[in-house]
Amino acid sequence: MDFYSLGQEARRLRTEKQITQQIMAEHLQISRATINAFETGRAGDVGIKKVIKIMDYLGYELSLRQKSPFPTFEELLDEQRP
Repeated sequence: MDFYSLGQEARRLRTEKQITQQIMAEHLQISRATINAFETGRAGDVGIKKVIKIMDYLGYELSLRQKSPFPTFEELLDEQRP
């Protein structure tokens, strides 16, 4: 999953939980503009700590895993798409 897709997923989770960007920003003490930038892919100034904070707020976590020499299912699907 790339950074843009992660932001789109965060938006989907947030709207599914019926939480506005403003409410999330107030609870996390970060700007609404930062949340918007992350969700829309303009995340040049959004640091990893803020991304972790956002995902944690939504009930998810980011985790590291060792890179496998085999492609993931998602990578195989991407190769099939025109």
